[in-house]
Amino acid sequence: MKSAHLAPCLIAAVLAASTAVARPLVVVELYTAQGCGSCGKADALAAGLADHAGLTALTFNVDYWDYLGWKDTFAQSEFADRQRAYDKRFGLRDVYTPQVIIDGIAQASGDNPAEIDRLIRAARRARVSGPDITPRADGTVAVMTGRAPRGGDDVWLIRYDPRTQSVVVKDGETKGQTLAHRNVVRQLIKLGDWTGKRRVFHLPAAKEEGLETLILVQAPNGGRIVGALRQAPKA
Repeated sequence: MKSAHLAPCLIAAVLAASTAVARPLVVVELYTAQGCGSCGKADALAAGLADHAGLTALTFNVDYWDYLGWKDTFAQSEFADRQRAYDKRFGLRDVYTPQVIIDGIAQASGDNPAEIDRLIRAARRARVSGPDITPRADGTVAVMTGRAPRGGDDVWLIRYDPRTQSVVVKDGETKGQTLAHRNVVRQLIKLGDWTGKRRVFHLPAAKEEGLETLILVQAPNGGRIVGALRQAPKA
C-alpha cells in the first residue's frame, strides 16, 4: 500500500477543461479498502471527481485487506475479481490499493493525481465509437446495433450510492479513523453479451433505495469500456 498525496488544483483543472464540450462519459474506477492505511486521500480524490457530468467516478471496496483486523463494510469479493482481471490485462503481478482504472484502458496509483489527470484527458481523446444505450419506458435498456466487436462485449449493470458514506473503523491499521466514501458500488451484475445486434436487457431490482444505475458495454476480461449510460434513481 502506498502513501497518497492529493492535488486539488489538478482536480479543478480536470473539471474545468471537461465542462467546455459535451463528451461521452469517462468511467473512473477506484479500488480501495477501509483497511488500507494509505487510501484515504485517494477516496477524497475520487469524491472530488464524482460531481462532474462528464465523468462517472466509482468506488469499489475490496476485501483482501480484511486480514489486517477490520472487515470492510462495503467490500464484495467480485470487486476484487474485477480488479484482478484488469491487472492481468495490464501485466501487473498483483492487485494493490489505491488503484485507479480509467475506461478500462489505463491504470494508475491513487496516490498520483497528476497521472490520473493525464489519463482522464487521454481517455477523452481516445474514446471509440460504441453502441447507443437507450433506456426504455418498461424499465429495460436496449443496446443498439453497431460494429460487431471481435469476440463480443459484456454488458454490465453497476449500481452505486451517490451519497457520502462515513465509516468509523474500530480495528486494524486504520483503527480510530473516520473514512468517507462516495459513489460506493453496491451491485455489479453481468447482464449478458452484445455482438453488434440490438439487444434488450432486463434490469434486476436495486438492492437498496437511492442507488444510481450505470450500464456499461465493455470488452471482456477487463477490457476497454466502449459505452456507458448513467441513470438517476427513480423518484
